[in-house]
Amino acid sequence: MATRTPAASNLRGDSCQYKQEFHRAFTPLEVFGVAFSYIGLLPSIASVLFYAIPNGGPLAMVWGWAIASGFIMRIGLAMAELASAAPTSGGLYYWTYSLASPRCRNVLAWIVGYSNTIQSITAVASVDWACAIQITAAVGIASDQAYATTNEQLYGIYPALVLSHAILVSLGTKFLARLQRLYILLNVCLCFIVIIVLPIATPSKYRNSASFALGSFTSLDGWPSVFAFILSLMAPLYTIGGYDSSVHMSEEASHAATAIPWAIICSIAISAILGWGINVSLAFCMGTDLNAILTSPIGQPMAQILYNSLGKSGVLALWCFIF
Repeated sequence: MATRTPAASNLRGDSCQYKQEFHRAFTPLEVFGVAFSYIGLLPSIASVLFYAIPNGGPLAMVWGWAIASGFIMRIGLAMAELASAAPTSGGLYYWTYSLASPRCRNVLAWIVGYSNTIQSITAVASVDWACAIQITAAVGIASDQAYATTNEQLYGIYPALVLSHAILVSLGTKFLARLQRLYILLNVCLCFIVIIVLPIATPSKYRNSASFALGSFTSLDGWPSVFAFILSLMAPLYTIGGYDSSVHMSEEASHAATAIPWAIICSIAISAILGWGINVSLAFCMGTDLNAILTSPIGQPMAQILYNSLGKSGVLALWCFIF
C-alpha cells in the first residue's frame, strides 16, 4: 500500500486547516482571469520587444518564445500540483516551509517569501513604467511625431498610473472578481486582432518572406549569437510571468484546490499559444529594417510596427486598449 512521505503529510495535513477569513467571491473563471490579466499578453509583449528584436530578431521572437514556453509550462505544472495540495494565499513560502528540512526551512521560507514580495513590487513598477512609455508613444503618434515627451512628463505619468492602480485594487472583492471577465475578453480580443488583422492590413513593402520571418537571426547589439539568443528569452520569461498570482487568491476562490491549478496551467498554455501567434504575425509584418523600428521617434517598437501597418487612426484605436 502506498504511503505518504512526511513532507507530503505536512503539506496536506492539519497545518492547512485554518479559519476562513475571506469571502470566496472568485469563481474558477475569474481566478484564471487574475493570472491571465496579470500576464497581460499583448501589452507585455509590446514592453519587451526591446529585448527580442535586437537580440536575435525574428528567429528569436518566434522560436525563442516556443522554447521558453515549454520550460515555463514545466514550472507551472509543478506549481499547480503544489497548489492543488495546499491552496493557501501564502503559496510559495508556505510550500517551502512545509517541504524543506526542519534545519533550514525557516531561512528558506524567509528567502522565498521576500523574493516573491520583491518580485510583486518590481512587477508593478515595471508594468506601470512600460504603460507610461506606451502612453507617450500614443502622444507621439497622435502628433505625427511632432511632440516629444520630456523625462519630467514621463515621470509624472508614472506615479499617476501607480496611484490609479492602488485605488483600483482597493475596490470591493466582488467588483474585482467580476472585472476579471472583462479583462479576459479584452485580452483575447486584442490578441486576435493582431494575429488576424495585422497581416491583412500590412502594406506589401512591410511584409516579410517566410525565410526572413522564421529564420532570420540578427544581433544588433553586438553580442555573440548564443548569448544574444539567451538575452532574447527575457521577452517570454517576463511576459508569461505572474501566473502564480492566482495562488495568492486561494483563500478568496471557490473550489480553490481545483480552480488554482487550472488557472495556472490554462493561463500559461493560452498565453504561450496566443503569444506565439502574435510573434509570428509581428515577424511577418514588421519589415526588414529592424534598426528603424528600434530608433523610431515614436520610441516604442510595437507601436511603430502597428503604425506602419494600420496607419495613424488604426494604431491609435488599438493602442488605447493595449495600454
